[in-house]
This record gives sequence, structure tokens and C-alpha cells, in this order.
Amino acid sequence: MIFDVGGYRYDDQLVLPASAVEPTVTGLVRDLAGGFSGEAYDDMLRADAYYEGKQPLKYMAPALEAELGGRISQLVLNWSRLGADAYENRLDVEAFRFAGKSSGDEKLAAVWQANDCDEQSQQGHLESLILGRSYVIVGAGDTPDDAPLISVESPFQVAVQRDPRTRRIVRALKRWDENGYRLGSLYLPMATLGVVWEKGEWRVTSRDDHELGRPPVAALVNRPRLLRPNGVSEFHDIIPIADAANKMATDMMVSGEFHAMPRRWAFGLKEDDFVDEAGNPISSWSAIAGRLWSSENENVNVGQFQESDLAVFHNTIKVLAQLASQQLALPPHYLAFTSDNPTSADAIRSSETQLVKRVERKHTFLGGAWEDVMRLVLRFQTGAWDEAAKRLETVWRDPSTPTIAQKADAAVKLNQAGIVPIEQTREDMGYTSEQRRRMAEMDANAASADPILGAARALQAPGNASASNG
Repeated sequence: MIFDVGGYRYDDQLVLPASAVEPTVTGLVRDLAGGFSGEAYDDMLRADAYYEGKQPLKYMAPALEAELGGRISQLVLNWSRLGADAYENRLDVEAFRFAGKSSGDEKLAAVWQANDCDEQSQQGHLESLILGRSYVIVGAGDTPDDAPLISVESPFQVAVQRDPRTRRIVRALKRWDENGYRLGSLYLPMATLGVVWEKGEWRVTSRDDHELGRPPVAALVNRPRLLRPNGVSEFHDIIPIADAANKMATDMMVSGEFHAMPRRWAFGLKEDDFVDEAGNPISSWSAIAGRLWSSENENVNVGQFQESDLAVFHNTIKVLAQLASQQLALPPHYLAFTSDNPTSADAIRSSETQLVKRVERKHTFLGGAWEDVMRLVLRFQTGAWDEAAKRLETVWRDPSTPTIAQKADAAVKLNQAGIVPIEQTREDMGYTSEQRRRMAEMDANAASADPILGAARALQAPGNASASNG
């Protein structure tokens, strides 16, 4: 099918010769590179600054800022980072499981580990929370024996176009600078093109005809909407609150220097009266801050202004902390604006209910993206799309914070009642796939040595009719 994009004729299946495709590449890249500018890109820059605590100070008068100079630095209460980290800490992928299976797939787990996805997934989730989205690109390994390559990417380097009908990614661009050159990878439905910017246009340097029928790119999106499929930063609602809190905290420091300490006044003293025991002049700060004033002049009259109480700043910051906590669904003890510690594990769990529910909602969209990644992995491994992978499931670690005793008690009771098998019990306890595999081996070894134990384990196996009937 032929499309007109950016003023160029373009064959979406890339069946044209490379020489015929090259003239269209500049238009395609230019079209995609629009994602690296504009309001959405500025929003990402702002969100990134807030996470790093480098946002500009709001509300302070420019004249006051100029007068203070370097004497007072901005005090940043980085609630944005606290909120993003609170969510990311509860987003841990455990495994990928096919429909009808009680445990995670070992082959997919091997690819996951080979690509250090335990670390990469955390970074991808964090970027998604901060910037609204991040991307995952899948490619073939360096050799036929290597696992497919999984790479988590920043939206500062990757931009995509979506089909307005399906909202799926139909084209993607990764762009970066290296050794003075601007390079890129253009991901299209049937091929991936390596490109370089030279003499005012993008020139193709390499071409991989993967023939997937889709770009090998998936998006980890935070809070997508129907008409905003690229998501939104988790900071969107708390940025005004954070600005107000930083303003109050900085004002508190200014007041601490100029008003919280008793300030004196004097009539009848000259500047050369402020000297130390040796007759050397003392600094103006020492004079203000409480050095002993003395004079033999009987006409001197001294006094002291009442110092300011900083409690008004404390109370205002406390109210702002409560507002930020509500917006981020953080429990009260996260921002420490309550002095009452939860009295029990149940109280802790109750205070985290809304946070846990929000994380579980994120499991839905992020899990769908990771399942898409694993379908691409299987396609690169086998050369064909796996129908069974359409029902692939992402297994997440429990985002709540129950005590070990509570989890163990509940898991044992469910297993003994025949509601769940032993493998599900171990998964509920939070054991990793590798730990559960080793436990299964231990069970098998113990069963071979003890036939009675083996029979008991068999009754607990998934699908056993006797176990399910109690």
C-alpha cells in the first residue's frame, strides 16, 4: 500500500528497492522527529527536572532573589521523587505464564535474565511514571545462538506514530548523537533502517528486513487515555503543590536568617564601637548574631525586636504535604505529617489500600506492554507468531505490604483447604521462579526417597480431582 507522508511517496511494506526508499526516509524521520519538540516534549523536560529536584523556584520576587544572591539556596522538598519511587518500588515483574500453566515459562525467564531485565524493567517503569511513557525495543541477537535483544529506551530518544484506528504503534524512531554525528534507527512494519544525518538529509546506512508486519517496539505507558495514548506524568497533579511547598520552605530559611533570631537596635553607637577585645572590627553578622555589646557612652540606648515564630511555615508545609499525599495516594506516614504510628499490620495495610489499588491498575497497562515484548521475543526466536502467546500473562509481585506471618498463614490455609496447589502457594509467598524450581526439585527428590510423601504431593498437584474435591 502506498502512502503520502511528509510530501513523499512511501511503500509501507518496503517492497521497493533500497535506492527507491532512501529519498522518502528524510520525510519519515522528520515526521517522527516532531515528537522531540512541542508542548508534550516540554512537559517531559519539566517532569524530569521535578524528579531530579532541579525545578526553578516559583513565587519568589526577582528583586528579592537578586538581593539574596547566593546567601539562600532553594530548599527543595522532593515529593515528586518520593511519589515516583513509592510506585516503582511495588512494580516488580516475577514471570510470564502461558494460559493453562501453573508456573512461569522458563525459556522466557532465560531471555529476561540474559537481557538484565530485572534492572531494565525498573528503569523503564520509573521513566514511565516520571515522563508518562518509556519504550522497549526488541531485536535479534548478535548470533543465531544468542537470545533476542531487549532494550528499554527513554522517550527523550524514541518517538512513535500510532494508527488512529487501533492506536497501535506503526512507526518508531530512535535518534541519538555519537562522535559528532546524528544517528538514528527507523522502525517500520517490515524493516528496520539505520540512518545518519548528512548534508541536510537522512541517508540509509543499513537495512534489516525483519518482515514482522509491525515495528518491534512496545510502549510502557502511565495513565493512558483514549485520545492521549502516550500517557501522562504521575507528577501532573502535584507540581503546583510542590512549587508552593518549596516556596514556603525557602521563605522559612530566609526568615530563619533575618527574623527568627532576635534583632537589636541601638541609638548612640558608632560603627567603630563594634570591635573585639584586641580592638579589631567584628563582622556585621557577629554584631547581629549576639556578640556582647558594650559602651562607656551613657547616652547609648539599646533594645531588641521580638523574633518571628516559624510555626506558621511548619503548619503550611504540613497542609501542603497532606494535599500531596492525597494526590499521590500515599499513606500518611510516608510524608510524616502524622505523629501517630500505625498500631498494627492491619492498620498499615488499611492506610495503603488506595496506593496498592493504583499500582494494580498500572499492572494492567504495563503488563500488557511486557506481554507484547515477549510475543516479539518468541517471534524472533522461532520465526513465526505463537498463537498461544496471545494469552500470555505477566506475573507481578504482590504490591501490598503484608507481614510474613500473615502471608504464610493465609497461604497455608488455602493450600490445606485444597483451594490452591503448592506451586501457587509458593508464588503467593513471593518466591521467585528460580526458587520455586529448586523447591520442586527438592520435592521430587524427597518424594523418590519417601513414597508416602510422594503420594501426598501428588494429591496437591494442580488438576488433581481428589485435591479439588477436598
